[in-house]
Amino acid sequence: GGYGIARITTLLPTTPQTTLLPLIALALWGSIMANIICLRQTDLKSLIAYSSVGHMALVILALLTKTPWGLTGAMIMMIAHGLTSSMTFCLANTAYERSNTRTLIIATGMQLTLPLLATWWLLANLANMALPPSINIIGELSIMSTLFYWSPTTIIPLAINTLLTATYSLYMLIATQRGKPNTTMYMYPAHTREHLLLALHMMPLVLLIINPTLITGP
Repeated sequence: GGYGIARITTLLPTTPQTTLLPLIALALWGSIMANIICLRQTDLKSLIAYSSVGHMALVILALLTKTPWGLTGAMIMMIAHGLTSSMTFCLANTAYERSNTRTLIIATGMQLTLPLLATWWLLANLANMALPPSINIIGELSIMSTLFYWSPTTIIPLAINTLLTATYSLYMLIATQRGKPNTTMYMYPAHTREHLLLALHMMPLVLLIINPTLITGP
C-alpha cells in the first residue's frame, strides 16, 4: 500500500501547498482518530490493528509532501512499524494461546507468570512508541520535520498524535502485564520457538539502529 501511494504521488500536481491540503488535513485527523480509538479498545488484536492505521497515516502524510526527506521517512516508518507491529501481533497470539481470550480485562498479570515474555512486551511497546534509540523515532522525526517545513501548524496535531501513541502503548503494556493474574488461565512457560520468533523481529530493528544507512542511504 505504501509503495502504491509513493507511485501515485508522482502523478499529483507539483504544488501540494494548495491542492493536497485537504488530503493532508484528512490524514492528520485520521491518525489522531485512530489513536483515540486504540484507547477505547478492549480487544488486544483490534488495538494493535488500529495502531497500524495511525502509523500508516503518517506514511501518507510524508508521501503527500513529495519531498526526498518525506519519502525517506515514510520508508523508515513502513519498515520499522512492519517489524514492530508483527512482533506485537506475535505477542498477542502467545497471550491468546494461554488465556483463550483477547479481552484485556481478562488477560492480565502475565508478568508474574511469564517474565521473559514480559521483557519482549516491554521492548515491543517501547519500539511502538518510538523511544530512542529505536529506528522508529528516526522515521517519526523525519516525517515531523518534513511536515513542519511544509506547514509549521502541523506540529500541533503531530504532537497530539505522538502523545496518544505513547498513551495507548503504555495502556496495552500495563493492561496485559500488570495487575492480578487470572487464575483460570493455564500459563505454561514460553517455548523456544516463541523466543526465536520474537528475536527474529528484534534483530533487524537492532541492526537498523546500529546502521540506519541500510535504508536511509549514505
